Amino acid sequence: MPRDEEGRFDDLLSVDELERLVASGGLRHPAFRVVKAGEKIVLGDYTEDVSWRPQPFTGTAQVERVVAAFSRGATIVLQALHVNHPPLAHFCRELERNLGHPVQANAYYTPRAAQGLPVHHDTHDVLCLQLSGEKRWLVYPPALELPLRNQKYGPELGDPAEPVLDVTLRGGDTLYLPRGWLHKALTSETDSLHLTIGVNVYTWLEAFKAALQEAAAEEVDLRRGVAADGTAPDGIVDQVAARLTPDAVTRRMREKLIRTRRPIRDDFFDQLRALEQLELETPLVRRETVLTDLTAEGGQVKLVYEGRQVAFPAKVCSELGFIAASDEPFRLSDLPGNLDDESRLVLGRRLVREGFLRISMP
Repeated sequence: MPRDEEGRFDDLLSVDELERLVASGGLRHPAFRVVKAGEKIVLGDYTEDVSWRPQPFTGTAQVERVVAAFSRGATIVLQALHVNHPPLAHFCRELERNLGHPVQANAYYTPRAAQGLPVHHDTHDVLCLQLSGEKRWLVYPPALELPLRNQKYGPELGDPAEPVLDVTLRGGDTLYLPRGWLHKALTSETDSLHLTIGVNVYTWLEAFKAALQEAAAEEVDLRRGVAADGTAPDGIVDQVAARLTPDAVTRRMREKLIRTRRPIRDDFFDQLRALEQLELETPLVRRETVLTDLTAEGGQVKLVYEGRQVAFPAKVCSELGFIAASDEPFRLSDLPGNLDDESRLVLGRRLVREGFLRISMP
């Protein structure tokens, strides 16, 4: 449904910001690329290697060539903005918190009367956010239902059928493209900037692989060599199936999400400086970008987040449970448990340094 809300997404990325990034000369492949439907543009057409010791800066944007390609109808693509652009890093992490799946972000800046990519499908679900200008989208039924990451669209899958949707997005509009639906996008008489927010859903293929790996670590039959006649040991399928209960599948799905998230620390230096003033009554908050689990084993309690495990003595389990579950600001004096004041300060300082907590600044 059209919003007629130009500027709705300006806090995520603007044309001015994108043009400054490109014109700075600091972009490097694969953080950006240049594409045009029907034309092969190779990396050397718009990048150069900047001499430096001990190694050159390879794949660096040659600004004049990039802008010249844009003026001839090519699209400038900024890739993985969830990694290097803080507003989109925060936006994608909030989506990950709510959806339970990894989220990524790219930006496409296309000149008027142009097309960046030919008809294709994406191997993940996509939310298209129109930031500026307008873009016409033609959407076709899938040629391959729910393609996996290595199943790109090609001629062998046949030509697209008739479009099922023909819609023009304007600033503030959003379009959802389910995985595998064919599409192409064209500009009209205005330049266009849009974001694609990709959602990489956890599939049953991944669930089976994870269950199989877990079973193989515990069940010797799965580690045996395959017999010449291909006969499987009795019960081998049941050993995997037993690990595909709903609780086990959702547990592994969450563990993978938590394990693979990157830290988002755009205020980290400020936080380290603020530690000098940390007191028992200083407001603290769990970082909104941290997805975490709390585990206890072997006399230790562990905060699991962002690919690591931070271990503490089991005696601080109640304090850590309070902190991990807290969605509102709190003070170290609010913590349950029997820690003395100095121990509470030690715990608070460590969690700020580890990027789990941040000091709530005015």
